[in-house]
Amino acid sequence: MNFLSLFVLIPVLMLCGLFLAGNMKQIRWVCATGASLLLILSTVLTFMYLGERSAGNTEAMLFTANSVWYAPLNIHYSVGVDGISVAMLLLSSVIVFTGIFTSWKMEVLPKEFFMWFCLLSIGVFGFFISTDLFTMFMFYEIALIPMYLLIGVWGTGKKEYSAMKLTLMLMGGSAFLLLGILGIYFSSGATTMNILEIAQQHIPESLQRWFFPLTFIGFGVLGALFPFHTWSPDGHASAPTAVSMLHAGVLMKLGGYGCFRVAIFLMPEAAHELSWIFLLLTGISVVYGAYSAIVQTDLKYINAYSSVSHCGLVLFAILMFNQTAMTGAVMQMLSHGLMTALFFALIGMIYGRTHTRDIREMGGLMKIMPFLSVCYVIAGLASLGLPGLSGFVAEMTIFVGSFQNADTFHRVMTIIACTSIVITAVYILRVVGKLLYGAVVNEHHKELTDAVWYERFAVIVLIIAIAGIGLAPLWVSDMIHFSVASLWPF
Repeated sequence: MNFLSLFVLIPVLMLCGLFLAGNMKQIRWVCATGASLLLILSTVLTFMYLGERSAGNTEAMLFTANSVWYAPLNIHYSVGVDGISVAMLLLSSVIVFTGIFTSWKMEVLPKEFFMWFCLLSIGVFGFFISTDLFTMFMFYEIALIPMYLLIGVWGTGKKEYSAMKLTLMLMGGSAFLLLGILGIYFSSGATTMNILEIAQQHIPESLQRWFFPLTFIGFGVLGALFPFHTWSPDGHASAPTAVSMLHAGVLMKLGGYGCFRVAIFLMPEAAHELSWIFLLLTGISVVYGAYSAIVQTDLKYINAYSSVSHCGLVLFAILMFNQTAMTGAVMQMLSHGLMTALFFALIGMIYGRTHTRDIREMGGLMKIMPFLSVCYVIAGLASLGLPGLSGFVAEMTIFVGSFQNADTFHRVMTIIACTSIVITAVYILRVVGKLLYGAVVNEHHKELTDAVWYERFAVIVLIIAIAGIGLAPLWVSDMIHFSVASLWPF
């Protein structure tokens, strides 16, 4: 068996173990063991990949495997990874691992919850290792389907509405994506759906103009591309904590990864020609998302609109067709995934104690829950780009790379996008001041307790990852930079 297939096999075994589990202790043991194995596996893969690159291996994809699934349509189970894939697998394993611990005390249908959570994980890991268009699309759909039940059954607030809205909009994006994938396959003249083989062919530019918007919008819907972003805030606000973490931390990254790996890599001429249209849309996402976060009073909506802004930066940087900016885009996916997972974990813990997410009904939490409050400050500082944390490295790489484009249009768009830094600082500092400092608004909150061991463990793992990238970014940057250079002819 190929080493990469373990990323799919382990969640499948977790599903089987959960099906046989008879009590909460066994459910926790299965989930913790499986998540730990995934984290170890992704760490080992990272070292193996770095070792191969340092040894001089220049193959675009490493650890590849290929076997026929359905010969009449040339569908293969084809897997492989480069530096971008490795970074996303590492991110996914960290979020799944910490998400399990934040749901340690799940009381409502815990077995069913974790089974759907594992199915979602199968889709995510399978997507990032796939190099076959059909296989990638299949795992993409597997990742989307569980969201409906995870939000609709275990969510809060307008959960049925949010689950339906999310599902319909993402399925609409999938329809665009399927049309684009089929168009790419039949117009490329390739004998398989393997992405690397299709890239060696040349899709006629006249056809690229049709298929590039379909695939970019199809993936862009999941990446919160304006104006298709409206599912995201409602979905985040209604989802349970671990699902919000995986949703914002990993699932939205499928959009940016797909735009890079499929839309731009396979159709570069149309991407160049039409990029100005999508640059305008992503620029709106960046600024609009940040401004919208300012006026929110619900903690989850604040972080959800912040995610629209930060994920907009990913698509914005990809469309710059600049090696530095594209490297920054992948680093932003990694950084945003970690810090938004930390935000949603902390919000879930605070909500579980205060039973409110309205910042107008909270205050002085630093006196009551100092550990959670300090961690929330760290998450906020990472989001606004404090040096030493991952957000600074990612955003600086994006803006420096974007400004290297010498034409007026790209530089003006870069300056506009840079304003999001100031706006982000405004809403982060506003929330921190209102939520954590000042007088205690609700007297009942004085009786609340701070984080327990499994909550502290999950939060500390995420903070270590955020600080690790911020303080030692070069190994991540070099790994991604090599892959960007090998995929795109700069």
